[in-house]
Amino acid sequence: MGDILHALPAVTALRMDHPGWIIDWVVEPQWRSLLATENSPGRSSGLRIGPSRTADPLNAQPLVDRLHFAPTKRWRKAPLSLQTLHEIMSLRRALRSCDYDAVIDLQGAVRSAVVGRLAGTRRLIGEAEPRERAASLFFSQTVATRGAHVIQQDLELASAIVGDELAPVRPWLPVDPTAEAWADTILPPGGHSAVLINPGAGWGAKRWPVERYADVARGLAERGLRVLVNVGPGEEPLAEAIVAHSGGAATPVVCTLAQLIALTRRIALAIAGDTGPLHLACALGRPVVGIYGPTDPSRNGPFGTRFKVLRSPDSRRDHTRRADPEPGLLTIEPKTVMQAAIELLYPESASEISL
Repeated sequence: MGDILHALPAVTALRMDHPGWIIDWVVEPQWRSLLATENSPGRSSGLRIGPSRTADPLNAQPLVDRLHFAPTKRWRKAPLSLQTLHEIMSLRRALRSCDYDAVIDLQGAVRSAVVGRLAGTRRLIGEAEPRERAASLFFSQTVATRGAHVIQQDLELASAIVGDELAPVRPWLPVDPTAEAWADTILPPGGHSAVLINPGAGWGAKRWPVERYADVARGLAERGLRVLVNVGPGEEPLAEAIVAHSGGAATPVVCTLAQLIALTRRIALAIAGDTGPLHLACALGRPVVGIYGPTDPSRNGPFGTRFKVLRSPDSRRDHTRRADPEPGLLTIEPKTVMQAAIELLYPESASEISL
């Protein structure tokens, strides 16, 4: 989820600068809602779409002409099964039938580079020093990126197609009317300002303790704010613990990805670690408090919105999938998170509000 959200500003800039281009995307099926609504019409990649469509970002499928699905996580579990082999060959045929001029690997992983190769295109563009070094073996053209943040690096990669100088823009995300109507029932217009907490993370080392999130939730609720807890797949125990430890100050919200997009559009603030929902809030221009530990916020931190990043000077970059919170992460106290939240919520009077 985070990789797609980090790539969106570059693709949005590309779409805005070249509205007549055919731009397609290969994506894991579970992340479709970041690019298109469930009911968006399929588009033939052979149809050249002009400015009249792309001028409107409030579209069911605003950025791309066609989606290709690659369930690579499922493929890895059964790499030699007949279903996997059939799906890979079907994707290969679909990609090659489109006769692309260029493919950009915006993930920098071996699996994304391999999928890019399936297109059979002469130009497969990737970073000179990708996140997974072995990925560079598949590239036919490399770009020595200079930007510190991954969004800046993706912009440099996209610029390499025809020598553009693309600047970061607010990314376009699809608008799902059904999800928007659902979000209105959760956060009706004119109601209390809401803060969305996301306690989950890709692995335990990035996860701030739920008891501390609960302390923050209680403090925000005491100031008249509505506190919601996003419940991702398998994260029900985390949300339940926050609700229990906060004395019911927080409300858990179980939702689809399309609903999470709609809900995030309505919040006043997001509080989370280095997770997809944090980057979603940034993409939608919502203020965020980022609680960071083993990942480097200079590369993966909030971007393009008002934000506060909290990280211990003792934390070091480490992507080892450890189960326990990184020690530096545990030095961040709830009071510090509360102060950052207050400064973003009430910038004109934050210094006058006691914690």
